[in-house]
Amino acid sequence: METVKSIDRLRELIKEKKTQNPNLTVGFVPTMGFLHRGHASLLEAARRECDLVVLSIFVNPLQFGPNEDFERYPRDEERDLKIAEEAGADLVFFPQVEEMYPSPTKTIVSVSGVSEGLCGASRPGHFDGVSTVVTKLFHIVQPDRAYFGLKDAQQVAVIEQMVKDLNMPVTIVPCPIVREADGLALSSRNVYLSDEERSQALVLSAALNAAERLTEERGSGFTAAELTALIRREIGRSPLADIDYAEVLKYPTLEPFTAPEAGQRIIVALAVRFGRTRLIDNRILNIR
Repeated sequence: METVKSIDRLRELIKEKKTQNPNLTVGFVPTMGFLHRGHASLLEAARRECDLVVLSIFVNPLQFGPNEDFERYPRDEERDLKIAEEAGADLVFFPQVEEMYPSPTKTIVSVSGVSEGLCGASRPGHFDGVSTVVTKLFHIVQPDRAYFGLKDAQQVAVIEQMVKDLNMPVTIVPCPIVREADGLALSSRNVYLSDEERSQALVLSAALNAAERLTEERGSGFTAAELTALIRREIGRSPLADIDYAEVLKYPTLEPFTAPEAGQRIIVALAVRFGRTRLIDNRILNIR
């Protein structure tokens, strides 16, 4: 595994490998670091499907709001590189902010519609920052396949729409959420939780499980309002839970609906604060 700090060097290495093997397939996993088993699962999927696996680790300032945790975001370069190597990365792109943004950015990539609700409503500009940096990274790496975790299903929907609209020659591969044994979705932000907050955060997966049971029992015989009320009741069992949003929408368009139709995909999407820590989780359901 080789670690690369500069855009020019990364491009040079990838070009060399493609010259050696014109049929080389490049798999790409963009991250903000502080890797865990969820990130490792993306690398492992890329390793199974591609000849060359590229990982990027870059805490992107464009996707943090003025009162958010850019400086506080956890970082551990040594641990990240160990996990990356064990999971099968060939190249790790580890740029500094000055390398990615050598001057103030005047070009922003904005995906309307899917980026405006859920996290986009409570974090204005967040997905503009995501789509801009992912566009830059796609141009730098030029991957055949790019792997994203479905824990941030809205991000996946935004990236898929961007790739479709801009005819980017890359296949987006959504990968399943990885959870702890007790159901808590893995997240770099879990380290901020106190023991009591972490214990109460299990209401998120409990709410999603309750939503899935209801749809399995009733097929399309329920309303979005019923399902929303159910998940809010479940989350309300935690005294520490402060709901940012708990919504039921069509997926991947993220449009509201009144009652589902058979064959439709919907998402139950949650963002809840426990103390100072904001956690997201979701479940994508296929309606019978």
